Amino acid sequence: MPEIPAGLARVIGRWSLAALMVNAVIGSGVFGLPSDLAKLLRKNAPWAVLLAALAVGVVMACLAEVASQFNQAGGPYLYARVAFGRFVGIEMGWMLWLTRLTSPAANANLFVIYLGEFWPAAKHPLPRLCILTGLIAAITFVNFRGVKTGTRMSNIFTVAKLVPLFLVAFAGMFYLSVHHPALSLGTESASAHTWLKAILLMAFAYGGFETGLTPMGEAKDPRRDAAFGLLIALITCTFLYTAIQWVVLGVLPDPAHSERPLADVARIIFGPWGAALIALGAMVSVYGYLSANVLATPRITFALAERGDFPAIFRAIHPKFRTPYFSIIVFALLVWALAILGSFTWNVTLSAVSRLFYYGLGCAALPVLRRKQPGAALFRLPGGVVFSVIGVLVCAALITGVDRSGFRILLGTAFVAAVNWLLVRKRAPLEPLDHPSG
Repeated sequence: MPEIPAGLARVIGRWSLAALMVNAVIGSGVFGLPSDLAKLLRKNAPWAVLLAALAVGVVMACLAEVASQFNQAGGPYLYARVAFGRFVGIEMGWMLWLTRLTSPAANANLFVIYLGEFWPAAKHPLPRLCILTGLIAAITFVNFRGVKTGTRMSNIFTVAKLVPLFLVAFAGMFYLSVHHPALSLGTESASAHTWLKAILLMAFAYGGFETGLTPMGEAKDPRRDAAFGLLIALITCTFLYTAIQWVVLGVLPDPAHSERPLADVARIIFGPWGAALIALGAMVSVYGYLSANVLATPRITFALAERGDFPAIFRAIHPKFRTPYFSIIVFALLVWALAILGSFTWNVTLSAVSRLFYYGLGCAALPVLRRKQPGAALFRLPGGVVFSVIGVLVCAALITGVDRSGFRILLGTAFVAAVNWLLVRKRAPLEPLDHPSG
């Protein structure tokens, strides 16, 4: 279909899409997770990294086929809506949006915490307010003025965050090859529950790639490039996470009790400046994660509005910059407000459970969409139905390991989404700006 001039601009290439997915996956977790895994599994921790990659890889494979049927914005919301109907789609849209809303707000606060290593006054109320306002305003301005500039910023931050991480990983492997230190952790076996907890922890570390699936209305060739981006993101993150886990276990004398394992590794290998490098890398990583979400997440509310499931104003496109400016501004204001309010532990439960739900639904959508839209998928997964079943079972198994103490937040979200559905259930979708190509 020819592109409508007043619509979104298709400028995101396949490598930029892959970079966006990597940027959305690698946040602050990589700087602390190696110690958490060491506590749980000791020297077996790298196996948990690989097993989690295998589990998430099954989900990614299913979503690669599903995503290759669409060229519109929305990601998991769109897939669930087309496969299972309006009610399920709206439920998933709310869960996806709130998860991608609260995580950046939490990461914005982490930026201030890391900045406190260089400037202690940054944690004081007034400087903190100014820093958070400036951070979010700068990214919002860039993305307001065009998806091309927003994508370029995401690409820059992706490279900037990967450089120190790969530097530590490769330097650590060289250090181990020269010094041959024995792993200091014990060899006792862990229980099945401990393994599940460790794999669940790492599965969330691999999560966030769905962020790159939401702005498909602005990708140059979304049906072709979705699978490519998912594959590159999985390979990059698996190598990086596994290498870093192995280096932490080999270099640190007591990795299970290191509060900043990557900084401690860098200090041993490079000296005092190594720890400062990692602290700076953490700030870049967190800000890059924030930039990825400001670029992609407003496309969720845009997609909801495009299908008549949200107020039409969220569908508004700037006539000059061709960006969903109203959705971007609302998202930025909400992130800013939540960041100012500070820590909110309920985000952990909402993020954990909602992510597994829409991953599971994405896998379940594969056979449904094969029946509803035969031949629409540009990428067809061999043994797709088998992968779909395995993916649903993996998500169900991981949900059993999630702490249920905060499930009321999930129920509250589901209730709000149900009210949303009641209000719009008889409303016809607006004429979409783009159409599926299959």
